Amino acid sequence: MTSTEPRIDPALAALADAVLIPPFPGTTPPPWILRALERGLAGVTLFGPNVVGDTAALSAALRSAAAVEPVIAIDEEGGDVTRVAYAEGSPYPGNAALGVVDDVALTRGVYAAIGGDLARLGINIDLAPCADVLVPGGSAVVGTRSFGSDPGLVARHVTAAVAGLQGAGLAACAKHFPGHGSAAADSHLTLATVSGTLAELRARDLPPFAAAIAAGSLAIMPGHLRVPELTGDLPATFSQAAVLGLLRGELGFEGVVISDGMEMKAASGAFGIPKAAVLAVTAGVDLLCLGRDTDEAMYHAVRVALADAVASGRLDGDRLAEAADRVAALRAWLANAREEHDGAAAPNAAAGAEIGLLAARRALRRSGPVPSALVDPLVVEVEPEENIAAGRFAWGFARWAEARRVDPAAGDGAAAGSIIAAAAGRSLVLAVRHGAGALPLVNELLGARPDAIVVDMGAPAWTPPPGTAYLATYGASRACAQAAAEALGLA
Repeated sequence: MTSTEPRIDPALAALADAVLIPPFPGTTPPPWILRALERGLAGVTLFGPNVVGDTAALSAALRSAAAVEPVIAIDEEGGDVTRVAYAEGSPYPGNAALGVVDDVALTRGVYAAIGGDLARLGINIDLAPCADVLVPGGSAVVGTRSFGSDPGLVARHVTAAVAGLQGAGLAACAKHFPGHGSAAADSHLTLATVSGTLAELRARDLPPFAAAIAAGSLAIMPGHLRVPELTGDLPATFSQAAVLGLLRGELGFEGVVISDGMEMKAASGAFGIPKAAVLAVTAGVDLLCLGRDTDEAMYHAVRVALADAVASGRLDGDRLAEAADRVAALRAWLANAREEHDGAAAPNAAAGAEIGLLAARRALRRSGPVPSALVDPLVVEVEPEENIAAGRFAWGFARWAEARRVDPAAGDGAAAGSIIAAAAGRSLVLAVRHGAGALPLVNELLGARPDAIVVDMGAPAWTPPPGTAYLATYGASRACAQAAAEALGLA
């Protein structure tokens, strides 16, 4: 035992370890993670910095340390939210594009390909799909991560996504219960409130989660979301009414409830991560994702907090044991699925990229006088405000044309004059994603160059001036960019 590993009652320590999936830095597991896996840690959560090396070898090292198949989870939604393809952009369009196409067989195929990619890397739980119904003008945090604004459409594509992932041998985790699509605030930064009454939530937000449960989704993730009529002033993560009453009681979910990152301010801001972890398990959460920016010391602090809460009576020991049992059942499913799929034929990376590009091409929408050929084109990419869930991932057209990136938030709004000068006698393409901050620059450029082509790579929430040449990709992934580049004759 090292100085960083506090002494805890062994039985309580084992129960605490059984419900934790902490992160760690780097592309090889540090000794403390390997020791924790040896003594029963449920598993780990991987993030972008973990998967830039030999991820299959990393997963093998994690497995070799654990007596039972460990949870190896990652947030791989395709589209704008990718960990595996963070540096070059996802080869798959995101949910918004799939919803526009509205072909459930295609959605299932895309998610099966994502599952195949992850399985080859040794990852066994995908913290996807996003089951949020996007309310027009609602959550910019969700944006293109949602299949759309119609509950029925979202429900049928969530069903297809769950089937695709779990058919590939991964566990799916539908999120963010009971629905993030109307909550304008970012729960990474503050407690977000779901709009509307509880009756409206049942009609608008719950059908996709009911569909995920009916499809056999092995896990569901509650959001750090406040629903005043249901959770009072607490996020759903800490609400027995939300987790035990609505999710387990009314909807009948029997699988594993996995938390969103516990370091997110909506969860940890008022309590700190260790206390937030106790509150979450008390409310009915089974498996705690501690979040990207937590470290070994925080892992130990959460273990101590859970053990102390049981010892003091603040957390029912049977509730912690119940959570541990559910996670153990999930790990058994993962072990069986891995054995069943070992050596089985699965779409390779090239086949996955092919279905991803096909989906992106089918999602592309155009209006106005889009020219068939461009003259020495200049592409201006307007950087949006950072979406914390997606991060500053690679996007844009640099591989196909001269591209200039501008960031209005960094003071690049004054760049309009130089852009107009640089584009003299040339075709001008304006690539935008989302965020009101981009509109002044885009409108100024269109005022000077009404012949400019707008490529909207976000969730379209802006109507271009009449007569504007306009393409909508419904996402900024590599596949979406290539589909637009092909339509413009750049690729």
